[in-house]
Amino acid sequence: MTRHLLPLALAASIAFPAMAGAADSLPPPRIVVTGEGEATTPPDLALLSLSVMREAKTARAALDANNDAMAAVIAAMKAAGIKDRDLQTAGIQINPRYNYTNKPDGGQDAELVAYQVTNTLAVRVRDIDKTGEILDKAVSLGVNQGGGISFTNDNPAATVTEARKKAVADAVAKAKTLAEAAGVSLGRVLEINDQNIRPMPMAINAKAFDSVAGAAVPTQAGENAYNVQVTVTFELK
Repeated sequence: MTRHLLPLALAASIAFPAMAGAADSLPPPRIVVTGEGEATTPPDLALLSLSVMREAKTARAALDANNDAMAAVIAAMKAAGIKDRDLQTAGIQINPRYNYTNKPDGGQDAELVAYQVTNTLAVRVRDIDKTGEILDKAVSLGVNQGGGISFTNDNPAATVTEARKKAVADAVAKAKTLAEAAGVSLGRVLEINDQNIRPMPMAINAKAFDSVAGAAVPTQAGENAYNVQVTVTFELK
């Protein structure tokens, strides 16, 4: 009987330490919190999207008219101090325009009446005080459509860093509050993830140009707010 029981006793003595090791390898208790931080700064860069649309009986005539108008706009941009690196063609479109008439049988007749050519120019204005003046000049030279305007920062790194620090401090404060309420204490930081959110551009349209009566377009740059969210994982003790 002793010989038969010996192997079982050895197996049990090996299994118990293995179970203890598995318990020791369990991850420590932890808490995950999200912190938010915001920092603001005045913008130092205006981004414009300006379009010239011309219409003519033929695509060639529409393109020629568009080329003349856009060339005048680009020349005016350069005369206002905009560098070549801050001017970029964003797209050229050539589209036919049709008139549709209803037929007795319920169908439609399509008559080609003209071609429309649209040329879009992306402009970076580094002297934002000139933004209204540049918009006014562009409209007077033939810009009749607008895609958007935004005031941003050429290098917002310092502002984003400030927002990031505030977000981490917010996460730590939240974690301490939760830990104290639960009767535990915070341990070391196990993981940090962050996401920063940039300001969104404001849209403009051609109707906004109708109110321009020879005066510079009124613009307000305001402040840009940079938001950062961080997710921090703390060990609990």
